[in-house]
Amino acid sequence: MSDPSLSELNRWLVQLVERHGSDLLLVTDAPACVRVDGHVVPIGTRKLASDEIENAITPALMPHALRQYLEIRIADSSYRNTNLGRFRINLHQERGRAAATIRARPTTVPFLHELHLPPTVEQLAHLPRGLVLIGGPAGSGKSTTVAALVNEINRREARHIVTIEDPIEYEHANIRSVIEQVEVGHDAPDFPTALRAALRQAPDVLVVGEMRDPETMRIAVTAAETGHLVFSTLHTTDVSSTISRIADSFPPERQSSIRQELAMSLSAVLTQILMPSKRGGRYPAAELLMIGYGARVHIRKNNIHQLHQEITMTKKAGSFSMEESLATLMTQGHIDREDAMLHAIHPDDLEGILRVAARK
Repeated sequence: MSDPSLSELNRWLVQLVERHGSDLLLVTDAPACVRVDGHVVPIGTRKLASDEIENAITPALMPHALRQYLEIRIADSSYRNTNLGRFRINLHQERGRAAATIRARPTTVPFLHELHLPPTVEQLAHLPRGLVLIGGPAGSGKSTTVAALVNEINRREARHIVTIEDPIEYEHANIRSVIEQVEVGHDAPDFPTALRAALRQAPDVLVVGEMRDPETMRIAVTAAETGHLVFSTLHTTDVSSTISRIADSFPPERQSSIRQELAMSLSAVLTQILMPSKRGGRYPAAELLMIGYGARVHIRKNNIHQLHQEITMTKKAGSFSMEESLATLMTQGHIDREDAMLHAIHPDDLEGILRVAARK
C-alpha cells in the first residue's frame, strides 16, 4: 500500500511519466510544471504554496537527505516508486521558499548506440587506463553517457567497477563485471572520503559522479595516473573549458603542478549538449578530443586555447569537433541551420564544413 503522505508527489510524477518528461519543476507561487523535449509545460493552473511543496517532497527524501535539508535547506536524494520508476530529487530554497526539481531516471541502463552519439565515443569504453572527462551543461545527458559507457564495459569485460554518485543515477546489474555503487550521504559522507576508500578496494574502473571540489579532482587525477580508468563529469561547455575548470579550481601556486598531472593522466575529453529535434525528442551534439602528445604539451604549457586545433590533428584517433557533430545532425534532418549556428562553438568552422558538404 502506498504511503498517503506521498500521494501529491506521485500524482505529479504520473503526469511527468505519461508526458515522457525529463523533469518535474515545483516553485512557490507557480503551477507544477514538467519539462518535455526541453520545453517547460504547466500541468495545472493552481499555484503552489511553499509548505505544500515541502510537505509533498520531504516524505520522499532518504533520512540523510532530510537531515541535510533541515540543517542547510538544500538536499539531493533518490526516490523510487514501484509503478513509476526512479527519480532524482533536489529540494532547495529560493527567496526563502521551498522549490524542487525531480528528474526521471530510466529503470534500465541504456546501450551506447541508443544515445545517437558519434560512433567513435564507444572507444572510451575500450581505454585501459586514464582520466576521461565528460562535460556539458546541466541536463545535457552526461550521466547517461557515463552509464552507457559503464554498461559497455560491464557487458564486454570482467572488471571491478566502483561508482561514486550523489545520488545514484542508474542501477547497474553485475553482468561480466562486478559493480559497486556508493551513494554519497548514504554510504559515504562525501566524494573525497568515498574516492579514497574506493582506491583501497582494488577497482579497475572508477566513476566519480561529479568533480565538485579540488580534493576530489586531485584524488581522481592521481587514480588515473596510477593505472585506473576514471570517468567523471563537469559542468563545462567545451574541451578547453573542461580542462581549465580543473586547473582553475586550485590555488595559483598549485595550478602548474596540477596541469602537469593532468597532462600525464588525461586520456580523453568529451563534451555534449542536447539539441531539440525537428522530429520530436532530442539529439546530442558532441565534441571529443582524444589526448595525444600535442594536447599534453599544450596542457603543460597552459596553452589551452590551442586544444581546438588538436581535434583536427587527432581525427584518426577518433576526435571530432562540435561543429562536425552539428553538421551531421543537420544533414540527417534532425536540426535546422539556425539552431546549429546558435550552438556552434566556432561558427566559422561550421560554415566551412557546410560549404564543403554542399560542394559534394
